[in-house]
Amino acid sequence: CAKTVVINPDREIVWRDLRPTGWSSVDTAEAIRLDLRDKVKTDGQARFVATGYGRVSVPFADKCLTEISCHAKGAAALFRTDTLNVVDIGGQDTKLIVIENGSVLEFAMNDKCSAGTGRFLEVMANTLAVTPAGLCEMAEQGDVTRISSLCTVFAESEVTNLIGRGTPRENIAWAVVDSIAQKVKTQAAKVALEKGPLYLTGGLCDFPFVCERLGKAFGREVRTMPDARFAGAIGAAVYASAL
Repeated sequence: CAKTVVINPDREIVWRDLRPTGWSSVDTAEAIRLDLRDKVKTDGQARFVATGYGRVSVPFADKCLTEISCHAKGAAALFRTDTLNVVDIGGQDTKLIVIENGSVLEFAMNDKCSAGTGRFLEVMANTLAVTPAGLCEMAEQGDVTRISSLCTVFAESEVTNLIGRGTPRENIAWAVVDSIAQKVKTQAAKVALEKGPLYLTGGLCDFPFVCERLGKAFGREVRTMPDARFAGAIGAAVYASAL
């Protein structure tokens, strides 16, 4: 999805937008630009920063920045604490970012396999004939069940086998969400997390059971908020405000 955030000089969010990217990131960016022109009063003073995989598809951007920089800046703006262990579960990758006083100390990305990402959840939800939100709600009613593979292709095969054995969908959904948490935990071995809670950003922040399983996997409190799904866009907007 393409996410857009507009902030005012006081860094308050005045407009936010989320839409499917579709087949053309360039067309989506142009549609967003037209919506901004029609719906947001900028007095011609607006500055644009693009980030994410589609940042090269935003020709009107004044600057392009990496996801890590923008997600770190956005998380710091949202959660307003000096030390942050950020877990961002996006559609195409999962990021762990350690932030101290607004600066990135270290990070790790899972960008070569969709396991542990929002895309993994979508694939598993399709296999179970539910929406991602429906899968997470269903998982809350499930019993402990495990998916051993950390590869999306093999995990989907495991889910198919569980279905064939008559395993309740709720149990399979439980296994899917837990598998995401375990994948993130494995990835966390690449960074030295600071003490304290995890801060969840990205599209899965709306699902309480994801937070619960992450908390169990890490043995830590997991904090989030609705606008955390826009963390990268918020960070880009904060950077744009300084141009």
